[in-house]
Amino acid sequence: MILRDIFKKKKKEEPAEVKEEKPVGEVTRVKPRPSNPIKETKVGESWRVLKTPQVTEKATLLAKGNQYVFKVWSTAGKVEIKKAIENLYGVDVLSVKIIRVPAKRRRLGRIRGWRKGYKKAIVKIKEGQKIEIMPR
Repeated sequence: MILRDIFKKKKKEEPAEVKEEKPVGEVTRVKPRPSNPIKETKVGESWRVLKTPQVTEKATLLAKGNQYVFKVWSTAGKVEIKKAIENLYGVDVLSVKIIRVPAKRRRLGRIRGWRKGYKKAIVKIKEGQKIEIMPR
């Protein structure tokens, strides 16, 4: 009987709560849900959208036409990318084009593997403005 009492769940005694009744016409306000941090992009939060600028031959040719290429996180959308570029570099973005580069199968001798896929954005900025991108 003693062992049985040890394993029994004890019922917690809850104190009696006094409920306040609301008048019939009163409206209660609901707290607003916190917004998505990616949606409200600031200079310090641009890293949530942008990974790195992409410096390739094609990207340097596009830079002459006021288009810059960036690697971005796979969850980023056009609006978030536009806000991040505008806040980080202080330029006016005219358009954003997104390209998803698929993963590729690679082989080194007998070892097979995959090269990771990624998402990149081509950002067109206003004529006369410039983004300084230093290669790694």
